[in-house]
Amino acid sequence: MSGSIQYDCDGEVATVTLSNPAKLNAVDSVMWRQLALVVSELAADNRLRCLVLQGEGEQAFAAGGDIEEFASRRDTVEHAMAYHAQAGAALQAVGDCPLPTIALIRGACIGGGLEIAAQCDLRICGESARFGAPINRLGFSMYPVEMVALLRLAGAPTMRELLLEGRILGAAEALAKGLVTRVVADEAVAAEASATVRRICQGAPLVARWHKQLLRRLQQDLPLSDQELRDSFAFLETADYREGVAAFLAKRAPRFRGC
Repeated sequence: MSGSIQYDCDGEVATVTLSNPAKLNAVDSVMWRQLALVVSELAADNRLRCLVLQGEGEQAFAAGGDIEEFASRRDTVEHAMAYHAQAGAALQAVGDCPLPTIALIRGACIGGGLEIAAQCDLRICGESARFGAPINRLGFSMYPVEMVALLRLAGAPTMRELLLEGRILGAAEALAKGLVTRVVADEAVAAEASATVRRICQGAPLVARWHKQLLRRLQQDLPLSDQELRDSFAFLETADYREGVAAFLAKRAPRFRGC
């Protein structure tokens, strides 16, 4: 039986859940396909301001891909290319999502689960969470396209530990190596994620989207054009900018509308 991607929206916040609890939320081919579709659909909803990704239950965010289906889904180069194109589309959907994205991580965040978390803007985990990609013990390498976000996030030295040694990192070490944003007590993970969502939603939603675009653009080794610099002042034409300044001067909380 395949796992599934569940989601629900509560006001301005969407929560996407990787659901395959019998296999510690291992991501199968159906889930990869659904993840791309769900995230793309939510990304197009202008009413939303934040997206949270989590695994079902307390044991795992996702313990990797579903190894059981590899014998049929990755048995030839053609099948493997198709399988990883599907996974790559899901990862790209998360990475390209214009909404701020938060990975709420409990338990195991391994292999494909770590790849998904790496595509998020923020990663908040509990003290007992663990991270790794010990696929050297399974005899296969990480697909190059899927390595990109992890390499950008943690750097080559950490990737060498994860891939050459197959090390599993605890939460504190993952934090020190840049794999996660914040570590809290296990029982406080959901509350900390909720507080993070609240802080994001208190800000201007257009500004959050623009900041995501600018951060990605500035990671490219190319100078900004004059037009790009001019475009960075697009906020001057928004009602939210006028509201933000007026609220500051009036010493009240702003009421942003995303326009």
